[in-house]
Amino acid sequence: MRKFLKVKLSFFAILLLVITVACSSETGTSNSESGEEGSSDKDKTYSINIAFGNQPDEPIGKLASKWKELAEEKSDGRLELKLYPSSQLGAEKDVVEQAVMGNNVIVMAGYDFLMDYVPDVGILTAPYLVDNFDELLYLTETDWFDGIREDLRKENIEIINATTVYGERQLLTNEKVTSPEDLKGMKIRVPDNQMSIKTFDAMGAAATPYPLGELYTALQQGLVNGAENPLPVLQGVKAYEVSKHLSLTGHQKFITSWITGTDFINTIPEELVQILTETGNEAAEYARGVLEEETAGVLEEFKAAGVKVHEVDTAPFKENVQSVYDEFPEWTPGLYDKIQELLKDR
Repeated sequence: MRKFLKVKLSFFAILLLVITVACSSETGTSNSESGEEGSSDKDKTYSINIAFGNQPDEPIGKLASKWKELAEEKSDGRLELKLYPSSQLGAEKDVVEQAVMGNNVIVMAGYDFLMDYVPDVGILTAPYLVDNFDELLYLTETDWFDGIREDLRKENIEIINATTVYGERQLLTNEKVTSPEDLKGMKIRVPDNQMSIKTFDAMGAAATPYPLGELYTALQQGLVNGAENPLPVLQGVKAYEVSKHLSLTGHQKFITSWITGTDFINTIPEELVQILTETGNEAAEYARGVLEEETAGVLEEFKAAGVKVHEVDTAPFKENVQSVYDEFPEWTPGLYDKIQELLKDR
């Protein structure tokens, strides 16, 4: 009986070894149709989800489509970009957390959202910080920003594209606004981050965070009395169908980033990461042209739809938001002065 048991156990041990070897061989095969063993990772396709809150026909949506086209073409199909517009994967803050956890996602993330990980980066979205977009883009080329990148990597965040021009943010409301006093009592939809919230609280409103995809319903239901964003974004979510007063406050000139998890991007071959970065920069440059073209057209569309456009004296708004720069004790002391010095060297 013992002899039979030994033979039986030996048989199962051999069977288990055969299964293990077979499984190992299967895991090592490439994604090529031939299934030939020993082929390299050059045949492997890397699928990446691209997430953003904007509508597909907005400049950001067009950027994402261009990025997908360029990346897939230049990688000979080894990169597969799957687009998820309109906050389909969740609100911006939630998808940033997904990226940090290592999911296969690249998400458009405002530098104000990244403040939760590296506080100093949030100054890039501070109100009335610069006079034009080129000054903001210059800041991303400095040694100061290189340090920001390294600090983000320590938080498992990798910037794939740092230079997406999102637009100049304006104010669209149910009632006329030409001064900070007019904002008192108004609930203004803002992104769910401390920079936006503190900025609009300082401007005189009650800042009310909502996902961008829920803005139209919030306006319809009276949950908010207005919103702020670049004109093509306000047009994309059709906010102008409800709110009929546009105030040209220009309170933020806004650039944004596209980020992913450092651990995730390290699983992709270096040459593909380079393609991803280069095509992302190319798509961002393309989208900036689209933005500039569309902004003028949207203003005319708003007027045709009955929106009253108000030129405003921005000086009182600028004065009100100066307090925002003192609202972030976690910033490096003298950060604002450091930024101004960098801009002088441009």
